[in-house]
Parts: sequence; C-alpha cells; structure tokens
Amino acid sequence: MKKFMIVVDMQKDFVDGVLGTKEAVAIVPNVVKKIEDFDGEIFATLDTHFYNYMETSEGKNLPVPHCIKNTDGWLLDKEVKAALDKKGFTAVEKNTFGSTDLPALIKDRAGEEELSIELIGLCTDICVVSNALILKANFPEAVIKIDPECCAGVTPEAHTAAIKTMASCQIFAK
Repeated sequence: MKKFMIVVDMQKDFVDGVLGTKEAVAIVPNVVKKIEDFDGEIFATLDTHFYNYMETSEGKNLPVPHCIKNTDGWLLDKEVKAALDKKGFTAVEKNTFGSTDLPALIKDRAGEEELSIELIGLCTDICVVSNALILKANFPEAVIKIDPECCAGVTPEAHTAAIKTMASCQIFAK
C-alpha cells in the first residue's frame, strides 16, 4: 500500500498571521509530531495568491489579503517547515481551496498500488475538506482519512461540522 500525507496550508497567515487562530497555533506541535512519525510520501499545499487577490472571486468574498506569494505570510510555519525538511516533501501551490494537481501527482507516484491518504492542516472547513473531497472523487477506493487533532477550522464549530461532512463522504477521522 502506498501511503501519502497531505499537509494542507500550514502557512504563517493561517497559523498566527492575518487569518490565524489560537486553535491553529495549538495544532502545530501535533502536526510536527505527525510529520516526524509518518512513513510515506508527503505533499504540502501552499495557498498561493498574488497582489491582485482583492480582485478575485475569493478576495471579494473574503476581503483579507493572505498568502501572497513570496511574502512572510505565504511561508510555511517555521516548526512545520523544519519537520517537513527533515522528512522530505513536495510543495504544491494552489490558488483556490482545493488542489486540482494533487490527484495527478499521487497517481503518478502510486501507479496501480492501493492508496492510503491522510490529510492534516488548515482550515478543516475550507481547504482540508476541499482537498479531501477532490481526492475521494479521484480515488474512490482509497483509504482517505483526516486527523482532527492535526486540523483546525475557522471556528471550533466549523471544524466539527467539516469532520461530520467528510465522514458522510467516507473520509473518516483517524
């Protein structure tokens, strides 16, 4: 079985920057430990926007410039980045909630092997759920799971709701 971990958007702006929360800060040690203990291939998504962010559909609905490419807020959290660097990872930039590139990357590296995919990161109710559903649609027979202790939502209530939504789609909490 080919194992993948998707570390979703553990970037400064989402951890302790302009869209950060105390819940996001609190999961950093869990995320670091999960990365350190993982035996498989790791992808880390990077929410990536540009200086025209406020003109985009997302910017009009979430008018908080964040994760502007090559700014401090776009960078991975330092502790998470250190753990990823030790293990090795592939960065995947995405300019929307879910990465349309991840399925092809996984397919290319897994071939016909059975898959196990675990998602961790931010935000449970936006980018984690979006990526999980894209992966489930592309790999309906794969074991796809999330670790709620390594995820945080925009609010604790939104986090819980997203976990329930994913469970309804057979993406279960570990």
